[in-house]
Amino acid sequence: MTTIRPTGPALRIGNAPVSYGVYGEAAGGAGTSPEALLASMAEAGYAGSELGPPGFFGTPAETAALFTRHGLAAVGAYIPVHYALGDDVVAHDLARMEQTCRELAACAEATGETPLAILADEGSEALLHNPARAWEDRSLALDDAGWRRLAELSAQAVALARSYGLRTSFHPHISTFVESPWEVDRLLDLTEVGLTLDIAHIQLAGGDPVECLDRWRERINHVHLKDVDTSVLALAKAERRTDFDTWWANVCVPFGRGDVDIDRFLVALLRGGYREWLLIEQDRAPTPAELYPTVAAEQAANRAWLAAKVAELV
Repeated sequence: MTTIRPTGPALRIGNAPVSYGVYGEAAGGAGTSPEALLASMAEAGYAGSELGPPGFFGTPAETAALFTRHGLAAVGAYIPVHYALGDDVVAHDLARMEQTCRELAACAEATGETPLAILADEGSEALLHNPARAWEDRSLALDDAGWRRLAELSAQAVALARSYGLRTSFHPHISTFVESPWEVDRLLDLTEVGLTLDIAHIQLAGGDPVECLDRWRERINHVHLKDVDTSVLALAKAERRTDFDTWWANVCVPFGRGDVDIDRFLVALLRGGYREWLLIEQDRAPTPAELYPTVAAEQAANRAWLAAKVAELV
């Protein structure tokens, strides 16, 4: 394997609450307490984590204190916005975003680091029923007016994040209006936001992670790593399933057991001098208490797998 010498700060590996079943407005299963979550990450050797849904870790002060107690950096937070839905829905999303910004700002004050507000489109019901459609069928894509609105709302969200001293990024995601490579190109043309490259999402949407890395390298300021079984998506599309959350929970698999060539991507990423976070993000269903030890062990194994790969490269 190619050896690449580091050109900047040491790489750090983080995780995200969604890997443990925490996401959305209902924060996780019965076994996923904030304390247990961060304790699991720290014990596994992670250096940091993204935040969960607004308020999951408590008030802004409580969030900062909890991360500090476990010796973890707050890397950023995933912030979904329904860019294509009504103004009332967007207002609700931005109010939740502001709560998250307050939490991130408190963590920044405690550590001196500047976390990322990671914006993402939340799509629509029609897109949940038509995952990975944009590379073969653009009939459900945004029209010019929709793209203008997305750009305007993105600028508003970026301004909000910056008012709290935060950096910003945008996370393309399956079953949203920023899914396929051509849609990412349009986003980058219309906005100033940085880019979170999630290598599995972009592969599921018809892109090659390494080609996309080369194309967007100057805008990429965050990376999400996951391994996926692409046959789960293929079957869901073939069966025209409409229960997105149910089948999507089975897409992610332990590192090294899926269809994403993470090794090839890491070589290309580190050769270009990337020295930001390597963030493991393995979407899964909410975790019941009896399964939490198994989930935590899987995430510990993912970190060990990735750390070994990085050690070979740097």
